[in-house]
Amino acid sequence: MKAFKAYDIRGVYNRDFNKDDVYKVGYFLPQVLGAEKVLVGRDVRDSSPEIFEYLVKGINDAGVDVYDAGLATTPMIYYSTAKFGFNASVMITASHNPAEYNGLKVSGANARPVGYDTGLNKVQELMESAEIVKAKKVGVLKEINVRDTYFEFLKSYVPDISGLKISIDCSNGMAGLFIKDLLGSSPMYFFDDLDGRFPNHEANPLVAKNIVDLQKHVIDNKSDIGVIFDGDADRVMFVDENAEFISPDLMIAVLAHYFLEEKGLKGKVIQDIRTSKAVGEYIAQFGSTMEMWRVGRAYAATKLKEIDGIFGGELAGHYYFKDFYYSDSGILASLLILDVISKMKKKGISVSQLIAKIKKYENSGEINFKIDDKQGAMDAVIDYFKTLEKPDAFYDFDGYRIEYKNWWLNIRPSNTEPYLRFLCEANSPKLLEDIKEQVFGIIEGYGGEITEGH
Repeated sequence: MKAFKAYDIRGVYNRDFNKDDVYKVGYFLPQVLGAEKVLVGRDVRDSSPEIFEYLVKGINDAGVDVYDAGLATTPMIYYSTAKFGFNASVMITASHNPAEYNGLKVSGANARPVGYDTGLNKVQELMESAEIVKAKKVGVLKEINVRDTYFEFLKSYVPDISGLKISIDCSNGMAGLFIKDLLGSSPMYFFDDLDGRFPNHEANPLVAKNIVDLQKHVIDNKSDIGVIFDGDADRVMFVDENAEFISPDLMIAVLAHYFLEEKGLKGKVIQDIRTSKAVGEYIAQFGSTMEMWRVGRAYAATKLKEIDGIFGGELAGHYYFKDFYYSDSGILASLLILDVISKMKKKGISVSQLIAKIKKYENSGEINFKIDDKQGAMDAVIDYFKTLEKPDAFYDFDGYRIEYKNWWLNIRPSNTEPYLRFLCEANSPKLLEDIKEQVFGIIEGYGGEITEGH
C-alpha cells in the first residue's frame, strides 16, 4: 500500500490504496489509538461513500462503534473530536489533491494529530503482519450531529463585514457547507456548490491557475479582498484588492492584529521553516516572538501546544489556534482575517497597503525540483554557502534553513511528493536572483529539474 504519508494516508484511489486497505486501516486503528468509539466525517469526492463504507466495516468488525458526522470539513472533525471526547477520528478526504485522489486524516484524543511517526506506522505494521479476527460483539454505526455545535462556535467569530466587498471562491469544496450561512448574502460567492469532481478548477489555491477566477472576480466586482478555500477547508488564501496573491505566511502577521493587538494576548506565535523573516519582525511590535518548527499539522499543532502558543501559520495556508484545540481551520482563519481587514478599511488602509507594511523582502516563492538524490543536492547547496561565509543561523529539523544578514534560504524534501522544495528571500531583487542562480546550478548538477508541484 503506497498511500501512507508523513501526515496522513493519501493517494489515487484504486491505485495507491483500495477498499480492502481501508477496511484493514479501520480494523487496526482503534487498537493503535485505544479507542472505544471513532468519529468519522467525509468530503464530497465520488470515492468517499465507498471508503466510508469499508472504513466503518473495519472499525465495527474490531468491536468498536462508529459515529457518522456525515459531510464535513476537516476542521469540523478536529473540533468535534476534542469537543465530544473521542479518542479517535477519521476524516475521509484528499484535501487539495485532484478528484481521483482520496485519503484518511487521523486524529487522536483532544484532536492530537496522528501522523506516520505517531501511530500510522503501527497501523501499517499490523496491516502487514497481524491477523484479522472479527469481534464477537461487532460495533455499530450511529449518526451524530456535530455540525450545529461547530457552526455555533464559528458563528461567535463572525465579524462586521458590512463595509467590505468580498469575493469568495469555495473551490467546489467543503467550505460550501458553512461559509454562506456564516457570512450571509453580502459577499459574492462562486463555485460554492459541493462537487467532488472539482469541475471548475482543482481545489489547490497554491497553484496559480486555480486562483485566476478569483482574481478576475475581485477586479470585476471591485472587491476589497478575495478569499479562496481548498477542498476540505483546512486551508485558506487571499488576494488583495488589486487581485495580487498574498503569500499565506504574511497572513500570520495580519492575525497578530487580532490576537496580539486587539485582544492583548501574550505568548509565542508559531511559524514553519519557510516563513518570511518579515513576519517575526512585524509581530515584534506587539511584544511577541516567533517559534519556528517543521511543516505540517502533525508537527505544528503539537509544537503550538508544547510551547503554549497563541496561534501560528504555515506558508501553505494552514493557520493554527490555541482556542481551536491547537488545530487548523481555514474558515476560522478567514473570519479573523476579515475582522482585521474590515477594521483596517475603516482606518483608510487597504489590504495591499497593510501587506506592504509587512512585506520587506523579495521572495522567490516555493520552487519544486524533481530529483532522485535529494539529500546529496541539499547537502551540496548548504556546504557551498557555508564555505563562502559563516551563517548567522542554521536550522536542520525540516530540510535546512540557512540565514545571513541580507538573505536566507530553505531547502527541504517533500514529505508527500517526489520533490525537493526550495525557497529563498533577500533584501534586493538582484541578490535574490544571484542566490537562485547559484542554487539552481548546484541542483541541476545533481540532475534536478524544475517542475510545478501541488
